[in-house]
Amino acid sequence: MSFTVQTKENRRSFLQGSGAMLGKIALASLLHQQSASAEESPLRPLIDPGKPYAPREPHHQPAAKRVLVIFCAGACSQIDTFDYKPELIKRNGQPMPGADKLVTFQGAQGMLTQSPWTFRPRGESGKMVSDLVPQLGDLADDMCFIHSLTGKTNTHGPGENFMSTGYTLDGFPSMGAWATWALGTENENLPAYVAIPDPRGTPQSSVNNWGPGFLPAAFQGTEFNASKPLHNLEIPAGVTQQTDLATRGFLKRLNEQHLQRFPGDSELAARISSYDLAARMQLSVPEVADLSQESASTLKEYGADDPENPLKAQFARNCILARRLLESGVRFVQLFNGAYQTGGEGVSNWDGHKQIASQYSKHGPVLDQPCAAMLRDMKRRGLLEDTLVVWMTEFGRMPTFQKGASGRDHNPDGFTAWMMGAGVKAPFTYGATDEFGYKAVENVSTVYDFHATILHLLGLNHERLTFYHNGFERRLTDVHGQVIKAVLA
Repeated sequence: MSFTVQTKENRRSFLQGSGAMLGKIALASLLHQQSASAEESPLRPLIDPGKPYAPREPHHQPAAKRVLVIFCAGACSQIDTFDYKPELIKRNGQPMPGADKLVTFQGAQGMLTQSPWTFRPRGESGKMVSDLVPQLGDLADDMCFIHSLTGKTNTHGPGENFMSTGYTLDGFPSMGAWATWALGTENENLPAYVAIPDPRGTPQSSVNNWGPGFLPAAFQGTEFNASKPLHNLEIPAGVTQQTDLATRGFLKRLNEQHLQRFPGDSELAARISSYDLAARMQLSVPEVADLSQESASTLKEYGADDPENPLKAQFARNCILARRLLESGVRFVQLFNGAYQTGGEGVSNWDGHKQIASQYSKHGPVLDQPCAAMLRDMKRRGLLEDTLVVWMTEFGRMPTFQKGASGRDHNPDGFTAWMMGAGVKAPFTYGATDEFGYKAVENVSTVYDFHATILHLLGLNHERLTFYHNGFERRLTDVHGQVIKAVLA
C-alpha cells in the first residue's frame, strides 16, 4: 500500500517537475529569441542618452547622408504640374468614361478638365512639365518622378500625417524623427532635425509632421524659419559674452558631477544633453540663420529680394536657410510650402477646390523660382552628391472639376512625388496613372514603399528600424512596404 502511494507521489512529483522544466526551457527559448531580435535591431543599445545626436552607423552603405523634404501642403495637383495627360486635353469638357456619376470628397464631379497651364518638353529628356512651374521643369533631367503613389485618406490632416509619419492618426514619429533617432547628426551644435514652416503658418496637422511620437523627445524636429527664428537664444541684456561662457562652464561642471552621482539615469543624461545643445545653439543657430552673409546675386537668384512678391521673397529666404542647414550637417530638413487654409479661396495652400487657376497662379511663383534656385545652388556646391531631395504632397487631385466650381477635389488614388540627388536615377520616370491621371495603374506604389525607399537611401532597413511601444515593435512602414528598387541609381 505504501509502495503504491509512494509511486503515485513520485509520478506526481516527476510530472510537476517536468512541467516546471518545460516552462523554463520555453522561457529560455523566448529570451534567446529576444536576444537575437535585439542583435538584429542594434540601434537602441547604441544610443547614448547623454549624446542623442552623436553620429551612428547605418545598417548598410548609404547613398545619402542627409535629406531635404519639400512638402507642398494642401495637396498640389499632379494634373497641373508634373503628370502630363494628352487624353485629358483631348476629352476636355466630356464626362470621364465610367464615372459620370462619380461622387468624391466634396461631392459630385463634373466634366474632365484640362490644366489651365500648357505642358512643354523640358531638358534633354523632353519630360513634359507644366508652365505653372517652369524653372523646376528646367531641372527635369535631374529628377526621378514617381507617378503612381497611392494614399489611405482624402482628408488633409490625416493625409499630412500619413505622408510624414506613415500613419493617418496623430502621435506617431515623423520620418525625420526616425532618421535622426537611427543616425544622429553630423553637427552637434545644431538640431539634428529642423522643420521650416511656410511664412504663412504651419500645415494643417502642424507639429505632427515633425513630431517624435513615442520616440525620445530629443528627436522632435526643431521648428523655425527665416522670418521667425528660434526664441530666447540671445544672451540676456547686461551679461557679457565672457560672463556667459564662464557661467555655462560652471553649470557644465555641476551637471557632470550630478550625472556621476546617478550614472544609470538616462532621462537625466538626456535632459542635460538637451540643455547643452540649447547653449551651443546660442552661437550656431544665429550664425546659420544669418542670411546677410549671402551675396546679392544669390538673393536675386532665389527671388529673396523680390519687392513685387513679398511672400515669394519670404519663402525664398526659407529655401536659403534650408540649404545652409544642410551645408552645416543637419541630418533632416523639412521645408513646407503652403499653410493651413485661413479663409478666402485657399490662398494659403494648394487646396484648389473653387478657383484653381487663380489660386495656383499665386502659389506657383512662390514655389517655383525659390525651389529651383535652391536645387541649382545645391548642385553647384556638390550637396546633391550626398543629399536626397524629396518633393511630395499629401495626395493628388481629380482630373474633373467639381460640379458648380472651377477646381479639383481630393484624390488619393494616384498622385506624384519626385526625388533628386544622392542614390536615385535621373532623368527617370516610374509608374503611371491612367490616361486621365485619376488612378495609379502601372507600378502602383504605396506611401509605405516611398518611405522604405527613403530609409534605404539613408542606409536603413525599414524592417529593422523598430521601436518597442505598447506591446508592438513599431516602424515607419508599419507592417508594409517594399523598396522601389527601380528608382535606385
